[in-house]
Amino acid sequence: MADTSLDKGAGGAPPAPTRREVYEAGVRKRANRIALISTASVVLALVVLIPLAPGWEDVKRAFFNGRVFAATFPGLLEAFLLNVMIFAWSAPLIALTGLAIALCRDTRSPALFPLKLFGIAYTDIFRGLPVVLVIYIIGFGIPGLGLPRPWNSPYIWGTLALVLVYSAYVAEVIRSGIDSIHQSQRSAAASLGLSERDTMRYVVLPQAIRNVVPANMNLFIALQKDVALLSFIGPVEIFRQAGVYKSLYANFTPYVGAALIFLALTIPATRYADYLMNKQNLARR
Repeated sequence: MADTSLDKGAGGAPPAPTRREVYEAGVRKRANRIALISTASVVLALVVLIPLAPGWEDVKRAFFNGRVFAATFPGLLEAFLLNVMIFAWSAPLIALTGLAIALCRDTRSPALFPLKLFGIAYTDIFRGLPVVLVIYIIGFGIPGLGLPRPWNSPYIWGTLALVLVYSAYVAEVIRSGIDSIHQSQRSAAASLGLSERDTMRYVVLPQAIRNVVPANMNLFIALQKDVALLSFIGPVEIFRQAGVYKSLYANFTPYVGAALIFLALTIPATRYADYLMNKQNLARR
């Protein structure tokens, strides 16, 4: 009889949840209901109250004009391809420059102290300057030297401005990843006969870069948005094109269309960055 009951317990239905599990499931369901009700209430209030505002009809015509949206959206998409192109060639340059600056800051050899000093100065300067200010200084200053084509192109110097600023932030993120690797890893590598260079290349960097992928994803999402700042020095990307359409139609709807295009790209990227961060946090538990 005892063997029969044991067999049924092993091969039958799963064990009943504990009182703690039942309680936690109830708490989660109640929290989800409250969140759903509060969110629906806020959305309903916005949908009902905003159209009651005295100037809603004027705002609707100026920002949510369906005719203007349909006429300008294809052109905005075409202009957005330039944003994607600038991002595509800027991102690898930023990653490589940021890695080089991080390695300069992490150098421990007394003979290479000038490199360490350079890395510190670089990150302090370019993290302390607004992106748009660097774009103005480089985008208008260097072409003002009278350089021949193509060296007076705003695409070149606008890209350089983005690389200078964002590589400073990426360098600090990578350096934090390097610092997160315990000293025992370096000691173990040294005991195996690895040089300082090989230790960094084969032991420290692979772990550090893997640890900082989510943080760098957020920086590259911000980069995609800041590419629009290059419109101040000439390139007709989506922000500049929206301004052209705004002047042409005397309507702000093209800016709303540009915002929707940015959101269509950045929201999935942001959610993916959050997924990577949550996955990393779970792995550390």
